[in-house]
Amino acid sequence: MLLLRRFFGVLFLFFIGMALWQCARRGNPSGGPKDISPPVLLRTDPENFSINFKSNRIRLYFDEYIKLEDVQNQMIVSPPLKYQPDIKPQGGPSKYIEITIKDTLQENTTYTINFGQSIVDNNEGNPNSFLTYVFSTGDYLDSLQITGLVKDAFNREPDDFISVMLYEIDSIFNDSTIYKYPPNYITNTLDSTPVFQLKNLKAGKYALVAIKDAGKNNVFDQRVDKIGFLSDTVFVPTDSLFLLSLFEEVPDYAISVPSYVAKNKIIFGYQGPAEHIDIKPLTELPDSVRTMILKERDKDTLNYWLTPTDLDSIVFTVVNEQQQSIDTFTVKRRKLELDSLKLSTTTRGKIDFGDTLTVLASTPIVQIDTSKISASLNDSIPISYGVTLDTLKSQLNFEFLQEPNQKYSFELVPGAITDFFGMQNDTLSYSTSTGSYADYGNLRFNITGAVGYPAIVQLINDKGETQRQVYMTAPQQVEFNFLRPGKYGLRLIFDDNGNQKWDTGNYLKKIQPEKVRYYPDMVDVRANWELEQTFTVLE
Repeated sequence: MLLLRRFFGVLFLFFIGMALWQCARRGNPSGGPKDISPPVLLRTDPENFSINFKSNRIRLYFDEYIKLEDVQNQMIVSPPLKYQPDIKPQGGPSKYIEITIKDTLQENTTYTINFGQSIVDNNEGNPNSFLTYVFSTGDYLDSLQITGLVKDAFNREPDDFISVMLYEIDSIFNDSTIYKYPPNYITNTLDSTPVFQLKNLKAGKYALVAIKDAGKNNVFDQRVDKIGFLSDTVFVPTDSLFLLSLFEEVPDYAISVPSYVAKNKIIFGYQGPAEHIDIKPLTELPDSVRTMILKERDKDTLNYWLTPTDLDSIVFTVVNEQQQSIDTFTVKRRKLELDSLKLSTTTRGKIDFGDTLTVLASTPIVQIDTSKISASLNDSIPISYGVTLDTLKSQLNFEFLQEPNQKYSFELVPGAITDFFGMQNDTLSYSTSTGSYADYGNLRFNITGAVGYPAIVQLINDKGETQRQVYMTAPQQVEFNFLRPGKYGLRLIFDDNGNQKWDTGNYLKKIQPEKVRYYPDMVDVRANWELEQTFTVLE
């Protein structure tokens, strides 16, 4: 009986607990709808749009707790201040922000502080987008504005946080002003749209410039900044919509201090054009020393190869007649190993139809012996092939007829390759194979509309990397066959000077970059498919 009473007691407590849990569960609040409202500005001190502004402290009060996010990038003061204002609090949440101005403000000037999307509510991070605080140190507010777009001159997608600047064209403005002084007005495209607006402007004539300002110093640094500029003068007021194309300039010529990196190799790094660089030793080299100069593959570096010498140092003169530049360097010998001949191939696994098998050398190749190179099908059947030596790139290019679903092998026995130092290869074997025609897709484009010739047609992947290229001097259908499945785009370059490459612009020379147009969509190429598209190029 006692056990029975205990059982019913435990059972009673269990049901009571379940009932209380259910009641507690039913009593939980649902939390309500998610807060999607941005913080609301209640008031400012001094008032927004004040005139005859004398304060150095500004406070903005909100209806809820806010915090600042990325305010260093997001907040733009126009005209720019020499010293960045102090902004607080930047730690925990607050219902106000305080800005302390550390500059002496210009007289009779309208200032705009644009906070971008840096002011967000504390809980959900909803931004009060593009909130501005405007004041004038004079007795009226300037109220004119201009609007436009910034695009990248070459890439499909523009950069974010582009500074768009207006310089007043007055008696002291010249082409070098943007390298030395901040603009009269500035805004920012932020990270969400390429559209810009410059507001609260006074009437006048201006130069319009856009900069990807890596140094955040409101001036143009050619070494690190992209730039876009309007060739014509902007007259304010205006109702025109402006378009700026952002590009990287070819940097001004500069040569770096050379150094030994191997016992038989000195490197000369450079910036800018290198076609007219001439490197000569002023130190008399022994008759036994032979030299060769080659550009480093995919780097702005010239490799000065030399047979080893015991000279403690060598004095070089580097002349660039086109740039009217002469530099003299002393390169001291270091205890280093020789750079020896190493060979590698760019092909891994399967080779696509129409591609070449390329063998790269780490030292300059001067000779090949084709009698010591053989090629076979399926490891047994000899095949014919062609091989060319590219001495400038130190590489061999193998061309051969490619049939589907086959394996190809190339063997290089010792002596097939000889480099500048007399080193030769060991026995090497390279294998590759082909797939089925059905593994690939074919894509054709009909290009019509406002096309200027000659033009470069580039097939690109989803990263913007060039996969294939066709040069057109007249209208034609462009074919890209045997494409691996994936998404592809089309880039069209108007090659105005006919040098078969895209040329960038130059601000000081007032040269705009060559025009680039993109097919509006990425095309999904599938295996064993053929697709034909029409690209109508607009003005």
